[in-house]
Order: sequence, then C-alpha cells, then structure tokens
Amino acid sequence: MLTPDELERYARHIVLREVGGPGQAKLKAARVLVIGAGGLGAPVLLYLAAAGIGTLGVIDDDTVALSNLQRQVIHGTPEIGHPKVESAAAAIRRINPNVVVNQHAERLTAANALAILKDYDIVADGSDNFATRYLISDACYFAKKPLVTGAVGTFDGTLTTLRPHERGKDGKSNPTYRCLFPEAPPPGTVPACSEAGILGALPGILGSMMALETMREIVGFGEGLVGRLLMVDARSMRFETLNYGWDPGNPLSGEAPTIRDLSGHG
Repeated sequence: MLTPDELERYARHIVLREVGGPGQAKLKAARVLVIGAGGLGAPVLLYLAAAGIGTLGVIDDDTVALSNLQRQVIHGTPEIGHPKVESAAAAIRRINPNVVVNQHAERLTAANALAILKDYDIVADGSDNFATRYLISDACYFAKKPLVTGAVGTFDGTLTTLRPHERGKDGKSNPTYRCLFPEAPPPGTVPACSEAGILGALPGILGSMMALETMREIVGFGEGLVGRLLMVDARSMRFETLNYGWDPGNPLSGEAPTIRDLSGHG
C-alpha cells in the first residue's frame, strides 16, 4: 500500500497509464542492486531513489576523489575521501527517506557475488571494467536475476538487458553477455577513464537510461532491451540499436556449456 505522502510524491507516475498505482507498488516492493557508485551508478541510484524503489543496494569499495566530481554527481566536494557507498546512501536519503539503502563497501568477487545477489530482484551494472562485467553477468545467470548493464567510453556508450535464464516469446533462449561479447579485449587495448578521459555528461545520459530500463523491467511496460544493444555516439548525438541473439556456442548457456560456476573468475 502507498501512504498519502507516497501518493503525492509519486503523483506524476501514478497518473501514467503504463505505471499507475499498481506499477508504483511494484517499484516500492522492488529490491535493486547497483554495481558501482561512479559515473553510471550515480544517476542510476539518484533516479531509482526518486522513483520510489523500496530497497537499493550499492556495492563499491572506493572512496570519493576530487577527479570523480566531474561526472559522479551523487557525490559532492565535502565527501572527498569518504567511502562512495556512504556518500551515495546519504544522497539517497536526502532525496527519498522512504528508500532502504544497503551499503556493500567491498569489491564484487566470485566468492561473494552469489551471496550478495540473493537478496535482490534485479541488478544494474555500472562497473568500469570487463572483468567485473563478465563476473556479474555470469553470476546473474546462475542466480537467475535480470541484469541491466551499461558501459561508457570517451564519447560513446552502450546499454542492454540480459535475461538468459529465461526464454523469449519465440521459445528460444535469451542471449547472454557472452553471446554479445564472446571475449574481453586483450589487457591494455582499452584505456582506462583516467588515461583516455570521458565527457562528464555522457555517464549521466547512459545512467539515466539504465534507471529507466530498470524501472521498465520492474513495472513491465514497453519493449525491453533483451536481445537489443543500444549504442550512443555523443559526437554526433546518434542513437542506434543492434539486434543480437543466443549463440549456441557460448560457454555459459550454449549447447555444450563449459562454465558451470564462478570459479573461473579471479
């Protein structure tokens, strides 16, 4: 049930035919884990908190640095040197005290991933490296959790949704992250943000879209991004969508899977 305060707070959602009271109740009941409280995670957390997600988990083992503030808008100058999960939790409480915030001040690993995931309904991955993306996508497959995953480069970004533990309307298996990206690029070929730079507003765009996609998955309206990769080019302000499908040769859910647990992740 929504309280009178919540009915007023979420009034602009409730008047939407696609959301309404039942949809807002689903958002309130939802438990979302956000990987990273950085450039992508910041807008994801802010908008999901404002939207009335009942429980938000945030996992990050880093502290706020001055160079983060150009794009990680959930943090402010007074929080420099503080753990990002604490800074993010404080910002969420300022926006919406109705949201329960679970702080995981640690790095996601093969050893703790499944234990952390079990308490959540859906995951939004805003991590900044391929090792974590493969780990969380594999973990979500084994835990049977839907995953909204985004990534940004200097002037570009991508977004997709993964439900490989389910089948599509056509009866075929949904694709995995490994169907889309069979292998990570060789180490050193993709420069880190600190080396290549990044346009500050770009993670805000992709992170906001991640929050929107997460809300759509929870409420259940529109056409989701399962099997579709949304690509954003900030130089030309061009948005394109690439369709992709299940690869029977993928090592996770293919016809002859070789990945049966998370032991292969360091």
